[in-house]
Amino acid sequence: MADTIEIINERVFPVDRQTLYAAFADPAILARWWGPHGFTNRILAFDLVPGGKWLITMTASNGTDFRNRWSFSEVKEGRFIRARHHEPVHVFTLEMSFADDVGGARLTWRMLFDRTEENEAIWHLLKAANEQNFDRLSAVLK
Repeated sequence: MADTIEIINERVFPVDRQTLYAAFADPAILARWWGPHGFTNRILAFDLVPGGKWLITMTASNGTDFRNRWSFSEVKEGRFIRARHHEPVHVFTLEMSFADDVGGARLTWRMLFDRTEENEAIWHLLKAANEQNFDRLSAVLK
């Protein structure tokens, strides 16, 4: 896919697959870990069904708010979520796969971006930010 940039992060968490899935599917838990280090979250809408929307305001440690608008296109409870992140920044598709694994459950996070000059310049930063997301998720699951 020459016109697409793909970012994949994955990690095995020491919980069962349903617990891992619930950490995303429950907005109260999701708000505690979403985003890179230093962010807090306010979830204004969260309808985890195909066609549902997700509105979240992420606040950076300096107080700057980032309003994010998502829509869900595919949801297979406990197994898979596909969502689209819309404007204002970084339009992309996120696929989250949840699978049983030795020692727990594996989360595979796949982001798909159109190949643009801006996205070419930032993809490595987003891959690192995703690892921070996983670190925060890991802390919540303990």
